[in-house]
Amino acid sequence: MLKFKPFIVLAAILFAVTLLIPSLLVLPFMEEKAGGKLGEELQSEAKDVAAVPTADSAVEVAVYRTALSKTEKLPLDEYLIGVVAAEMPAEFELEALKAQALSARTYYVKQMLSPNKVGVPEGAQLNDTEIHQVFKNKEELKKQWGVDYKWKIKKIAEAVKATDGQVLTYDGTPIDATFFSTSNGFTENSEEYWSNSLPYLRSVESPWDLESPKFRNQTVMKVAEVESKLGVKLPNSPEIGKVISRTSGNRVAKIDIGGKVLTGKEVREKLKLRSSDFTWELKGSNVVITTEGFGHGVGMSQYGANGMATEGKTYQDIVKHYYKGVEISEADSMLTKVTAKK
Repeated sequence: MLKFKPFIVLAAILFAVTLLIPSLLVLPFMEEKAGGKLGEELQSEAKDVAAVPTADSAVEVAVYRTALSKTEKLPLDEYLIGVVAAEMPAEFELEALKAQALSARTYYVKQMLSPNKVGVPEGAQLNDTEIHQVFKNKEELKKQWGVDYKWKIKKIAEAVKATDGQVLTYDGTPIDATFFSTSNGFTENSEEYWSNSLPYLRSVESPWDLESPKFRNQTVMKVAEVESKLGVKLPNSPEIGKVISRTSGNRVAKIDIGGKVLTGKEVREKLKLRSSDFTWELKGSNVVITTEGFGHGVGMSQYGANGMATEGKTYQDIVKHYYKGVEISEADSMLTKVTAKK
């Protein structure tokens, strides 16, 4: 047996080499194909996909930055990301963020098609405050969010992209897509807070808001301050005023205070209350005011939208609940008009 061992070893070596040589010859070509031309083609395709312009990215927005006293220009999709980020918590459900993005884009298009530009200097289309829509750019959001910036901006960008080029219309025209934080359980008819009666801004139930952390609030003010701001003399009794009527959304419509009749809106704005659904009582030299809801109450409730999304409703369901009789339309022709007017 010892005489045959060298031949067995040699045969094994030759057999192994025979198997390895084809693999060694093919491997460099496989690597070249995967990491060379084919890899370049895949990267090129990825770039082409990323480079496909969206309807929003083709429109330039000129937003006046009030704190800096200058106008900032950026694509519409970036502007909408900054609006949604400033107006709605990124922690909200994605479908709620989509509804907010759709409302924000509709507001912008409606503003651009309007001949009246209020609150902006020459060269700007809108400003970054509540007069139009609150806006923060990416640098401001990085400072605000810190380590949470990446996931928050990605989530909001996803919401904006999912609604790309869409607006809310009624009879083919962009609507006044108003929104607010939290209702008192109902939204408000537009004419019961503002002057215009709009068919899509009707009072609807919004029970999800009762779970909002902003649903109820209490404010304590000095009697003298209340009298000064409202221009009234408070009666010396626990019942400060008599509510004459309420709105469809169960907010104070009119109230008689010591013989002077004021609207709930007037009381809210003069005393800077969270809502026009309020009750109050006299306690010594103080007036204790309790409000339910946060905001004017007209249009889409943000916390209501989030509540609906939590229950599995889509952004289409949300906007059609809060804006009655509207359609979700492609804004191509409207955005073309916006671009042409610049």
